[in-house]
Amino acid sequence: QDPTAAHYMFQDDPFLMPRNSANSRLYSLSKESGKNAAKYIIKNFPQYFDKTFAEPNVPCLMPENLTPQTEGVSEEALKERICLRRVKESVDMFDQLVQGGTSVSLETTNSLLDLLCFYGDEEPTSEKEEEKEDLEEPGVNSSEQKAPQTQFRRASQSSVPRWRENNHAERIFKIMPERNAHSYCTMIRGMVKHGAASKAYDMYIDLLNDRHKADVHTFNALIRAVPYLKEKFVERWELAKEFLTHMAQQEVQPNLLTFNALLKTLRRCGGVGRNMSLLVMKEMEALGIEPSLATYDHLLSIFYRVVDLPPSGIFSEVLDDVEKRSFTPQDPDDANFFPGAMQLCCDLRDISLAYRLNKAMERGDNWKFLDMDRLNGYWSKFFSLLCMMEQIEVVLKWYKETWPSLFYPSLKNIFDLLQALDAANQLELIPSVWEDVKQLGFNRRQELLEELLSLMSRDQHPDEIQVAFAKCAEEIKAVHEPAGREQVPLGWTGSALGNVVILFSRAGRTQDAWYVNMMEHFQQINRIPTDKVMDEFLTCAKQTNCPDEAIKLVKLAASLGLPSSQRLKSRTEEEFKLSETQK
Repeated sequence: QDPTAAHYMFQDDPFLMPRNSANSRLYSLSKESGKNAAKYIIKNFPQYFDKTFAEPNVPCLMPENLTPQTEGVSEEALKERICLRRVKESVDMFDQLVQGGTSVSLETTNSLLDLLCFYGDEEPTSEKEEEKEDLEEPGVNSSEQKAPQTQFRRASQSSVPRWRENNHAERIFKIMPERNAHSYCTMIRGMVKHGAASKAYDMYIDLLNDRHKADVHTFNALIRAVPYLKEKFVERWELAKEFLTHMAQQEVQPNLLTFNALLKTLRRCGGVGRNMSLLVMKEMEALGIEPSLATYDHLLSIFYRVVDLPPSGIFSEVLDDVEKRSFTPQDPDDANFFPGAMQLCCDLRDISLAYRLNKAMERGDNWKFLDMDRLNGYWSKFFSLLCMMEQIEVVLKWYKETWPSLFYPSLKNIFDLLQALDAANQLELIPSVWEDVKQLGFNRRQELLEELLSLMSRDQHPDEIQVAFAKCAEEIKAVHEPAGREQVPLGWTGSALGNVVILFSRAGRTQDAWYVNMMEHFQQINRIPTDKVMDEFLTCAKQTNCPDEAIKLVKLAASLGLPSSQRLKSRTEEEFKLSETQK
């Protein structure tokens, strides 16, 4: 892998190579938006894509026929509209059938409930269609067991509509002449998905009263809803345990997502969760269910959520298991493990765990769990930890190997790198960091410019380094000056202005230090130069034999009423050969 190349998704268009994480996110979203726009055109205007040029023809790449073929009002026409996911048309046709005295079969009515509960009684969008995973009647290879990759990527970003009072799903459910377990389970899962947890629990009680049995997916939804049903930690655990007892009584076999839902609930049960989570893990092991990444993510969150972090023993045991496996997506929360675990490494300040975690991430297909946003966040945290804990040679090695191929340093990463250079006494590398800062688009961030100038001006360095520092200072000075109507110049602060003067002075650039709005600019912005700034400038004036600038400095100090003006005057008289006029 070429460490200087951008992410592979940007290779097709070099003009759109991102400069920083914001650009990376924008360009990746734009690319996905373009794909969605193309899908929208193909879906809504299939008549313009009726020519087949491909040999052999690939049917899955051709537009689907989404126009209803069955005319009239009939149950067959209703089934077709349900398959095409046309929510409003399906509801209207169902009402017409009922009003006309035509009975609709239980199977068709349940399919309509599936549609309404999944989409929250609203017309589907393209993203919701791709996320379809949880309300269709599951089979042997149910989507809840397979977790499609598109849903796994986007579940955390999707927004679902809220459950409306007396919506079409509730109305149709109430007028059904007969209901089976599927009818109740669909309603329960739809209510949980769309934020009506209390209604879902009431519906579950009705299911029990009608002597029906819930399926495993319905129990998973109810366990996920527990934190919204009870407030006290103990009550939450008792309710979750009650659902588990009902599963045993109804002979419903729990699956991986059952335990993940239970652990996710225990994350919001405080100390009770910490006490019970290990028992849950033992039960999983007894049933022969292998944990997914989401399982480990919930477990780490349960034990490391407190302010005073415990020893990293459990984390190490989790990594012992993760290092041995190449995972596949099984739960929407699987994608949260690696970024969350790396954040935990930073909180624990444990670089050895971070190295182990990174090795596990690179094993097999585990890297696929990191999309563009998560990838950048993961490496950003890792790099901050490296800057904090590792030698500067190791930090620079990782820096060169990961940017820009794997991540774009954030502003915090640049601060961390500068701090690492300062701790290692290698400030001579700041000019190369400044070049990266410009490329990343951070050259107009006031706090970063202040930090760079402060580090460069703090100590005296060899002449060649001072010349390089002065060049950086000149470019920073240009950012504070008008450059056209499009960009507003940054405002000078007293410290930034003084540090630029110091850097120019140490490089022997007396004229630049005084003229071009430097020393003279202090009066314009109502700032007072420090004694260090005045002394550095006077020393520079002496080295370059510029008595006129030294006299101007004394006059400036006197006009500002500085206590150091008399001392500067004495130094000027002692160190310069002044003419009678100058005296």
